[in-house]
Amino acid sequence: MRVILFLIPAALMAQSTPQPTTELPYSPSLDLSSMDTSVQACDDFYHYTCGGWIKKNPIPPDQSAWEVYSKLEYDNQQLLWGLLQQASQPNPSRTVAEQKIGDFFHACMDEAAIEKAGLQPLQPVLDRIAGIKNFHDLDQFATEEHLDGIGGRWLFGFDSDQDLENSEDVIAFAGRGRLGLPDRDYYFRTDKKSVDNRAKYIEHLRTEFGLLGESPADAKLHADQVMAIETELAKSMLTRVEMRNPHNLLHKMTPGQLNALAPTLEFDHFLPALGLTNIKVVNVTEPAFYTALEKQLHAHTIDEWRTFLRWNAIRDASPYLSSQFANASFDFYSKYLRGVPQMKPRWLRCTEWTDRNLGEALGQVFVAKTFTPETKARTVAMTKEIEEAMERDLSTLPWMTDATRKQALLKLHTIVNKIGYPDKWRDYSSVDIKRDDFFGDIDRADRFEYRRQIAKIGKPLDRTEWGMTPPTVNAYYNPQMNDINFPAGVLQPPLFDPKLDDAPNYGNTGATIGHELTHGFDDEGRQFDAKGNLKDWWTPEDSKEFESRVKCVEDQYAQYTVVDDIKINSKLTLGEDVADLGGTLLAYMAWKHATAGMDLKPVDGFTPDQRFFIGMAQWACGDTRPDTKREHALTDPHSPAEFRINGVVSNMPEFATAFGCKVPQKMVSMKPCRVW
Repeated sequence: MRVILFLIPAALMAQSTPQPTTELPYSPSLDLSSMDTSVQACDDFYHYTCGGWIKKNPIPPDQSAWEVYSKLEYDNQQLLWGLLQQASQPNPSRTVAEQKIGDFFHACMDEAAIEKAGLQPLQPVLDRIAGIKNFHDLDQFATEEHLDGIGGRWLFGFDSDQDLENSEDVIAFAGRGRLGLPDRDYYFRTDKKSVDNRAKYIEHLRTEFGLLGESPADAKLHADQVMAIETELAKSMLTRVEMRNPHNLLHKMTPGQLNALAPTLEFDHFLPALGLTNIKVVNVTEPAFYTALEKQLHAHTIDEWRTFLRWNAIRDASPYLSSQFANASFDFYSKYLRGVPQMKPRWLRCTEWTDRNLGEALGQVFVAKTFTPETKARTVAMTKEIEEAMERDLSTLPWMTDATRKQALLKLHTIVNKIGYPDKWRDYSSVDIKRDDFFGDIDRADRFEYRRQIAKIGKPLDRTEWGMTPPTVNAYYNPQMNDINFPAGVLQPPLFDPKLDDAPNYGNTGATIGHELTHGFDDEGRQFDAKGNLKDWWTPEDSKEFESRVKCVEDQYAQYTVVDDIKINSKLTLGEDVADLGGTLLAYMAWKHATAGMDLKPVDGFTPDQRFFIGMAQWACGDTRPDTKREHALTDPHSPAEFRINGVVSNMPEFATAFGCKVPQKMVSMKPCRVW
């Protein structure tokens, strides 16, 4: 009989007075108390496995959702809080990393100083905006703000990335500017909720301008001006579904062609000011946006553009300023749009900001505390087993011809596995972090990161770099790097549990590993070859067969309701839905291979196969606020958790066999989908 540890419900932890910790709490990767066996597994497997967890863990008042992932993230943050408190004590024995993260955290936690400063930290930027008299001044400001890292996307975005056609080259990318609402579709949808959102957004703009000292009449005028500019710019932007096709983002131009596209922006001066004097190509992800921006620059007065820039400045700065600004930002973006009743406590926001700005310095102390060599070795072995399962599957896949199969296997064999943390840590020694200047610390960290990114242009690609910090509770696949990345933060119980057997671990972490591998072969990832280049390596007949198979998944998920009458946008979620299904299949096949010949026994009344599927489902236990569900339906490429589980198992005969499910029970599909 397995001992089930008594755990304080997560919501009570979040709502009671939290304390910094020195150890992570233990939660098993298969927890019988999280189940609700009054629900039939064959009718609703998600609530069968997660009903108990949801009842025990209501959404805390400072969260938009509460899930196993967010609960583990909260636990990680409490541990980081303890580590940061230690690092924040002045001590000559502190390492450079400890000094940076400790002093940053100390400055962030000094609420009295932040309250006393009020708007003053942002005043230099507001003064520069006030000094803009013409378009040349506007361009100079845009250049300065890019270099400072804080206003880089107010008018347009400019950064570095791998060339889509030659992944070894790092080139300049010119992208769209930012919008104040979460997505371009928010400006055009005509349903009542969307109309209400726009009205509430204008009200928020008026509040923010009022905090800058404007009269109600001026605040109203300026709010309307910002809304008008953003609406026109939003019309030119690609939708999220369109952006999933990388070919839609490939428009390489010479600097001269970019300058001709939007001459008012003076790119012939902007690029040299960034130190980019010899670049020959810029990838302009959305040329239509630059055409629209050029038009809008002349459709509005300089005074209106100063208003637009003031709004962007206060929007980005508000979370880091005194409470009146932070509260105004929270009230709209979290309380109204996502339905979150309370702001996160200061300690939690400060640990998150430290991780965001100095993540690999913080990651060093996190890894030393939490990630053992044994855990790394076991997850590396599991990854290898799942990759071998994919190799066996690709080698025998009946619908794929040998020509495409050869390229698919080449791509699989080229994938690089990054587990736990980077091989070399990022050097933050040049970042000036002060114990008494929180806003300045944010500014200087942003400046460091932006200049680090721009310095990559024209330099050799660093394939060892990570896109997530070690404490992060997440994972990803990068199609151009052709690598999968699993930070130490996501390789902790209850996601990966060294104390338990392979069945739930393969179901949980194994399916996540398979998920990321499958991303290399989903509808987007399959367009990149083994070197990470955007190149078609499919025969026409195989491509047609693939499209038919993913259409099955798309049609299935389009039937699921997110909230009210809103259905899943399955064209947006297709890549994740395909990866969920493929990843679970790969993990199941790998687990069967790894345990072949073993005499596996039932545990707690569940067969090994049942334990695999219960472990697979319990990573997704949780709930989301209705307003957040509405936002995610427009912006999130992931389906809601219950469909990420029920949608997958309904396509797997192995699941039906394990639980004795038969037609017409809901977890049995009459025409199951199968891609990989």
